[in-house]
Amino acid sequence: MRQLWVKADPWNKDMVTAALENGADAVIVPPENVNDARSLGRIIVVSPGGDIIPGEDVVEMEIGSADDEEAIVAESKRRRVIVKTTDWTVIPLENLVARSENIFVEVENPEEARTACGVLEKGVAGVVVKTLDPAAAGRMVRNLKEAAEPFTLEELSICRITSLGMGDRVCVDTCTLMSEGEGILVGNSSSMLFLVQAESLENPYVAPRPFRVNAGAVHSYTLAAAGTKYLSELRSGDEVQVVSSEGSALTAVVGRAKVERRPLLLVEAEGRFGKSGVILQNAETVRLLKPGGDALSVAALAVGDRVLGRLEEGGRHFGMSITERISEK
Repeated sequence: MRQLWVKADPWNKDMVTAALENGADAVIVPPENVNDARSLGRIIVVSPGGDIIPGEDVVEMEIGSADDEEAIVAESKRRRVIVKTTDWTVIPLENLVARSENIFVEVENPEEARTACGVLEKGVAGVVVKTLDPAAAGRMVRNLKEAAEPFTLEELSICRITSLGMGDRVCVDTCTLMSEGEGILVGNSSSMLFLVQAESLENPYVAPRPFRVNAGAVHSYTLAAAGTKYLSELRSGDEVQVVSSEGSALTAVVGRAKVERRPLLLVEAEGRFGKSGVILQNAETVRLLKPGGDALSVAALAVGDRVLGRLEEGGRHFGMSITERISEK
């Protein structure tokens, strides 16, 4: 998971407070202010005498030539490297990210941060926010923490709906209030994930709970912050991807995952790579999302209806995408 650090050296109490309040992973402070930083809240401190020691656990290196690139890659095999430059455009970030998992980049504005996080799709291992404005630092950290790469959603054609017996299903209660048209991706197979809307709509049976997605049976896959997870694996503090009907995404923290025995429904659909399905609770409040963003309750779902989902070729091994041929039925 990408690390977000904030530089508060020279010491700046407001900068550390902004880092804490917006979810930064660590702060860089002068050695004489390690205890000052710790007194403000629980956060990793990067400093001599801190939790991460400069010169031992992390080093700063400047880049200006191909020779510098080779030295940085070699050093990154032993520890984190914060890459600095006077001209941001000369950093061959693609080369560094392709060759190392330990590259951090110092950024001064949102544009630099977005570029660093989007290199080769996976981005750098860490970003160090350097600015004199605590409010700007806080905004950058918050936006980077919450933002995720957008997803390409496709139309799936419902081809089979079957009532099943009782089974264990998972309600994912997040620490995020989702809007109409937002939810999480769930499926029996990682190759086809259905967009299940949060309980954000008014209905005569229960009050809206926009933090909750009645996600599906315990065996189902969902998209976490790094690869897929089974719904049964989700725990408080984990992160999942919240996706809108337009494909925009953000990272949400799981508050709890509630498993209960409920009547289930198998929904199968056809996409570009064939057929797959999802097992959901058979309840009016469980809704898939249609092209255009309207919600469709599984109670009203019919063969031929079109819903939104994410398709992926290949399979998964311990949550990571692989190209091996896999058949899931």
